[in-house]
Amino acid sequence: MTSSNLFNEIFKDKTIFVTGHTGFIGSWLTEWLCELGANVIGYSLEPPTVPSLFDTLGLEKRITHIIGDINDSKNLQDVIEKHSPEIAFHLAAQPLVKTSYDAPQETI
Repeated sequence: MTSSNLFNEIFKDKTIFVTGHTGFIGSWLTEWLCELGANVIGYSLEPPTVPSLFDTLGLEKRITHIIGDINDSKNLQDVIEKHSPEIAFHLAAQPLVKTSYDAPQETI
């Protein structure tokens, strides 16, 4: 069995929740999951750059795209309960070290 077949079996027709899906790594993961036949629920802030990989890949039309902040725990919980994902990838993050020093609470 090839690795791509193995991944197809794991993710095909599964509901996958991805936080940070509009960022660079999150966009690539979301693209890969879509190619493997997953039903992706993305939860993130707006894309961080213009242009963005998220927009370039046309992901908004291929997934359930939800704009939200992971710091809003009530909304996050509601979205998770509504979609009942089988697998979750948590990629939402504040990636800049200097910003993390200036705003540690928002970085966690």
